[in-house]
Amino acid sequence: MKHYQIVIIGGGTAGITVAAQLKRKDKNLAIAIIEPSEKHYYQPAWTLVGAGTFDFKDTEREEADYIPKGVEWIKGKATAIDPKQNKVSTEKSGDVSYDYLVVAPGLVMAPELLPGLSEAMDKKVVCSNYTDPEHTWEVLKNFKGGNAVFTQPTTPIKCGGAPQKIMYLAEEFFRKAGVREKTNVIFATPGTVIFGVPDFAKTLNKIIKDRDIIFKPFYAPVRIDAENQDIYFKYIKPDSVHSFDEAGMKIGEEQLGNNEIKIHFDMLHLAPPQAAPKFIQESDISLKEGPGKGWVDVDIHTLQHLRFPNIFALGDVAHLPTAKTGAAIRKQAPVLVGNLLQLIRENKVGEEAYSGYSSCPLVTGYSKMVLAEFKYDNVRDSDPLISKFVDTSKEQYSMWLLKKYGLPFMYWNLMLRGKA
Repeated sequence: MKHYQIVIIGGGTAGITVAAQLKRKDKNLAIAIIEPSEKHYYQPAWTLVGAGTFDFKDTEREEADYIPKGVEWIKGKATAIDPKQNKVSTEKSGDVSYDYLVVAPGLVMAPELLPGLSEAMDKKVVCSNYTDPEHTWEVLKNFKGGNAVFTQPTTPIKCGGAPQKIMYLAEEFFRKAGVREKTNVIFATPGTVIFGVPDFAKTLNKIIKDRDIIFKPFYAPVRIDAENQDIYFKYIKPDSVHSFDEAGMKIGEEQLGNNEIKIHFDMLHLAPPQAAPKFIQESDISLKEGPGKGWVDVDIHTLQHLRFPNIFALGDVAHLPTAKTGAAIRKQAPVLVGNLLQLIRENKVGEEAYSGYSSCPLVTGYSKMVLAEFKYDNVRDSDPLISKFVDTSKEQYSMWLLKKYGLPFMYWNLMLRGKA
């Protein structure tokens, strides 16, 4: 059995960033990354791919080009973690043992959790930027009017703002294509508000009002009938019974009793349900009950495992009460690296603390963006430098340029190299 000082599960944003930062701090560390994929994707740009304003090929690079020098790449999937034996099982390379483990495999799409979705996914008028943004663009171009429904599941998802970003872009595209007047743009979400941080919600509420977007909160999707192009929702507002309003009549909602609603769609974009990988859910390192069931059980500030002190986790798989984004990883990685290195050197975790920072670059149209930055408890947390020059809670052309050009450059050249 091969042994490493540090094993990192996952060669995505989190795993590569941590490996690169560790090697920059101490080039003598013996590190291995377990990762099956030959390709590395810049997924934040998939929103723009879905709207026809970014080339999918430009979001893809060779994984091999980003494995830091001196780090061993174990190609294949991790299949089990035994934290008591300090061991990870892999698909092709047997078991590997570690002194310290960093868990960062990301999450997985779980369309099977929404009945009817697996059969409908990325076919005809059902699309998702999470899985096939090029199909989303085809759907938008072929759309001729009717109900354009945008929704998201009740599970945690990566980039919670993505389901509405494509809606804003689609709405503008429909205007350019001359079909907006015969289109109902509908955002149906299990959430209670358009966005959790009040400053940004104020801006977004004005946008949806000005652009005549129909907002349906407390709508949890429960099943899809792709053949008839109907989606069914459960109205989940506590102690409330669903009642029809003017917008509901306009879009042809049907009440089916017991707070179930049927909406016909002429196009449907959704974030599929998402979950922690099965080997994480089945491992002792995940929570076995409560709201964090299945996700990795870490201290929300130090990112150290709460039961196995030589294990850390970050990124989408960690049970942290903040949005699962690449921006969150950018702030989590140096905290984890600092704490892990101090644990190695002094047998105690360092003083580094993660405050829950995440950001959601909310693209609200072609050439407009609101940069929503926040930390734990939905407290606004804007970058001090950017906010000197620009109010990021308002739609800005400069923020659009940041999204389309600045952030991809920073990702490939700085973040994955351990420099940002």
